[in-house]
Amino acid sequence: MDVVFAETSATDRTVEIPLSHLSVELGHLYMEELVDGSVDLATYFGRIASWTGPDQLADLARVPRARLRASTCVLVDDYAAAPLGPDVVVPRLIAAARSAGLTIDYIARESGCAAPLGGVGALAGLPPAASLADLVESLIVADPAAGFNGSRPPPHENGWLCNGVRSPADGARQAMRAPVAWQPPVENRAHRHSIFLDVEIWREQAPGRLWSCPFLATVWQLLRLGQLRVLGQPAVTQVDIDPDDLPTTWTQFPTIARLPGRAAPFAAYRTLSVLDGRFVPVEHAVRMTLGQVAVDPTVAEQTLRRAGREKVPLPAELPDRVGHVFLGG
Repeated sequence: MDVVFAETSATDRTVEIPLSHLSVELGHLYMEELVDGSVDLATYFGRIASWTGPDQLADLARVPRARLRASTCVLVDDYAAAPLGPDVVVPRLIAAARSAGLTIDYIARESGCAAPLGGVGALAGLPPAASLADLVESLIVADPAAGFNGSRPPPHENGWLCNGVRSPADGARQAMRAPVAWQPPVENRAHRHSIFLDVEIWREQAPGRLWSCPFLATVWQLLRLGQLRVLGQPAVTQVDIDPDDLPTTWTQFPTIARLPGRAAPFAAYRTLSVLDGRFVPVEHAVRMTLGQVAVDPTVAEQTLRRAGREKVPLPAELPDRVGHVFLGG
């Protein structure tokens, strides 16, 4: 038997994935709204359709309409509870979108963003049960404030991430010491006035870590931007499904499922999410978190180089590639 030794770095290769110009998220609903029927899905998608015309999308993607590659997606909120399975939810979403003149290309499950990566995660140096969320947490480079002294634990220890300096706590103090004077929180790189944000990204809760909605939404945005790799390979690949033959549980459903049709690639240079106004706080937290995620520099460079070849203007910073339309009530 011949034995060949080689440096791992000599065989690693960071795979490039197909990219659309724009990934369009067609709204977001909580599972309880799908269960109790409190939202008229046809009307809901009808409101979204008026903001996703081809001319509008081409303008947002910064490309001529004739060149536009755009795909649509929906993220199903199954992480906390999922009383309805894919066999019920997916046909409802497809039919309601179609009634509004929309086509859903991809359906993803939020729980997939927290599902274990399996053996590939361990090979990448992550814990054995590591998930996509763990992968993204490992990429966080917290934004320290001026004068930071290490008194605040890092995000991977306390589960919180912020964009500046909190107000000092007026806790127990030594005798003969003057009370701590109140000071306002300060945002890093504030523009005239601070908008301080402190975001919970996870909490410990039996039987294991519970990831926050804003953090899972950050993972979702990174998947849509095509920025996540494990050992150079795509962190998630899309799986074709048959809408007439769907599983009854979400654990049997792909993390990202591709519906039949001629869909453009799932991942894209930019994203657009058309959402109810109630999601403004969540998406503010997502943008802040994205600004503190350091993706693989090879992936980042590949994306910018390809955008240049296609003559697609692309910001260097990830939050600037994320767009939103927020709808009023």
